[in-house]
Amino acid sequence: MSLVFKALADPTRRRVLELLRRGPMTAGELAEHFDSSKPTMSAHFAVLKEADLVEAARDGKTIVYQLKLSVLEDALLGFASTFGMVAGAAKRGARKRKEITS
Repeated sequence: MSLVFKALADPTRRRVLELLRRGPMTAGELAEHFDSSKPTMSAHFAVLKEADLVEAARDGKTIVYQLKLSVLEDALLGFASTFGMVAGAAKRGARKRKEITS
């Protein structure tokens, strides 16, 4: 979980994840959205891969990145459950469903 939050701490990496929500993108397509150098973007991609938030596939000379949303969801749910937030949300949801069906 620490690697995920390290990756999420940087606004550039968060923006990369937002862009990847639309679908897979090449490193070049992602880099077009930033004023950073290629080595800097490569470093950001490496942090995201290390945290297992993105998957990289080589297609010839091109690298295509894809968001691994389930890893992000698991990390956020794990973090929320540490503070008892998941159980509270589940109880509120169950209460609301009961009110609707009653």
